[in-house]
Amino acid sequence: MLASPLMQRALIAAVVVGLAAPVMGTYLVQRRLSLLGDGIGHVALTGVAAGWLVGNALDLTPYDVLAVPGAVVAAVLGAIGIDVLRERGRTSGDIALALLFYGGIAGGVLLIGLAGGTTANLMGYLFGSIATVSQTDLVTIAVLGVVVLVVGLGLRPALFAVSQDEEYARSLGLPVRGLNLVIAVLAALTVTVAMRVVGLLLVSAVMIVPVAVAQLVALSFRSTMRTAMGVGVGVCVLGLVITYLYPLSPGAVIVCLAIAVYAGVALVRGLLRHRAPGDPHLDVPDDVIVTP
Repeated sequence: MLASPLMQRALIAAVVVGLAAPVMGTYLVQRRLSLLGDGIGHVALTGVAAGWLVGNALDLTPYDVLAVPGAVVAAVLGAIGIDVLRERGRTSGDIALALLFYGGIAGGVLLIGLAGGTTANLMGYLFGSIATVSQTDLVTIAVLGVVVLVVGLGLRPALFAVSQDEEYARSLGLPVRGLNLVIAVLAALTVTVAMRVVGLLLVSAVMIVPVAVAQLVALSFRSTMRTAMGVGVGVCVLGLVITYLYPLSPGAVIVCLAIAVYAGVALVRGLLRHRAPGDPHLDVPDDVIVTP
């Protein structure tokens, strides 16, 4: 498997996705915006189709050479738009997400039709395909992944303060509006990073489910992020190995693995919590003796 250039590129992309996605997912969970990645993914689909349309108009080869740049632009604009709407309170968060969901899908299908393609051309972007990870895509994924990791980890104290309590962050003198935009842009970049591996429809799960697993065992925000990164890398790499052995969708396998890990950890944690507690200090005499 490691001798195949295709799998080498796919595994590198999987590691980058497994590291970057949970970093941003930790902030989104803290802000109670777990579905934001899903909404951005739908908007990115419009960017993919727009890239197809421009590539077709310019007679580029292949036509989807501008699909990833188009997805980046559309995702960033969509993320900034929903953050502005949320901050100004002109529409509620769920309505803004609904606009992203439906508008993104409809725009993608419409533009791909104008580009001369079909909805089948979008399947690799919707559900992921290791066969579509080219050398150019790998470079783009690596660069964007490094940006997400450097900013997401480097600004962790400030981003955590904004995610936890915006009013408290303002009292500290932090640029709340700027940091909110940073989180929105990083979330958009994360979606486009994971697009080739897990697909736009499933990218939110890779951002959120590892964080949910980490919250079951971690005791702090930092340990939650680290544990989530470990879980993310593990399920992404294992999922690609499985899809190398069996002709399955990589995005679906990765997400199912992540959910299985969550279910397993939750089950073990529940069993441990319901075990009858013993005497923690057997060498210390009891202060109170209860007689029947």
